[in-house]
Amino acid sequence: MKNKQPDFVTAAEDAGLKIFGGTSNPALVEEIGQSLGVTVGKAKIGHFPDGETIIKLEDDVRGRDCFVVQSTCPPVNENLMELLIFCDSLRRASARRITAVIPYFGYARQDRKAEGRTPITAKLVANLISESGAHRVLAMDLHAEQIQGFFDLPVDHLAALPVIVKHIEGLNITDSVVVSPDVGNVKTATAYARRLGAELAVLDKRRLGGDSIVTSRVIGDVKGKTVLIFDDMITTAGTATEAVKILRENGARKFVLAATHAVFAEAALERIKEAQIDQICVTNTIPVSADVCRRMPRLKVLSVATLLGEAIKRIHLNQSVSALFNNRGLSDG
Repeated sequence: MKNKQPDFVTAAEDAGLKIFGGTSNPALVEEIGQSLGVTVGKAKIGHFPDGETIIKLEDDVRGRDCFVVQSTCPPVNENLMELLIFCDSLRRASARRITAVIPYFGYARQDRKAEGRTPITAKLVANLISESGAHRVLAMDLHAEQIQGFFDLPVDHLAALPVIVKHIEGLNITDSVVVSPDVGNVKTATAYARRLGAELAVLDKRRLGGDSIVTSRVIGDVKGKTVLIFDDMITTAGTATEAVKILRENGARKFVLAATHAVFAEAALERIKEAQIDQICVTNTIPVSADVCRRMPRLKVLSVATLLGEAIKRIHLNQSVSALFNNRGLSDG
């Protein structure tokens, strides 16, 4: 990889680029380093007998531009604390700039007070990251875009859309329709439909009365077509699998479910199996275990390492990152 990017590697070494990774997703960290031709920094991550986390940097970071890659996926609290301690270690070791690279940002669903006497934990976590010493954040497909405003520091918010779209295009589907499983997902579905040049349909669910009875109707043509459903994460898969059931009743032929973050609660695996979805594709913002892959043979895991690596490169060289935010992806330069 170094021979492919000599100019950047030389500039990175001269300017002191350092990439570190926590324990949440070491494979992704190594892939990012390989995509840039940069060696991942060394650090010892351990625990005291009472469970407290301790991190010791083994590389000199004084005056260097440091990136810490750490998803706050399960175990969420342990990975979050590790990220905070990593940032504090770099700050106290006199790093020039610290960027928290958070491929998956946990606690994102707690972004408002849905009822009285509850916290806004997404804001709390944003405050903690800011206070830990981070100078900026690089994240991917936040559950709610307004979370960017919770941070009192710059946030670069990437989308996995170009990675997922490239895979979908490789399937050579000629009869596809992108379906939003609910009204709240229409913006995401529209972006994918526009990028794929596909038709768009919406599943409209309405409550008939004060009880739990709901009527659903499909706005758009799905009969005999391959349905593509996109979301930012798959947690319980309840919404997606319910949509598949309704769409199948309306004549849809095949189903592809795609999401950025593979949270995969236990219930999701059973629901997806029962729904008989033809393919599920996710990215590696969260590591997918071998057991999950075994239980879901139709699962395809896509890598976002190159996308994250390109963003890190641009941040390090003080170049624009905005070209990575649009639907056209890395080809924009």
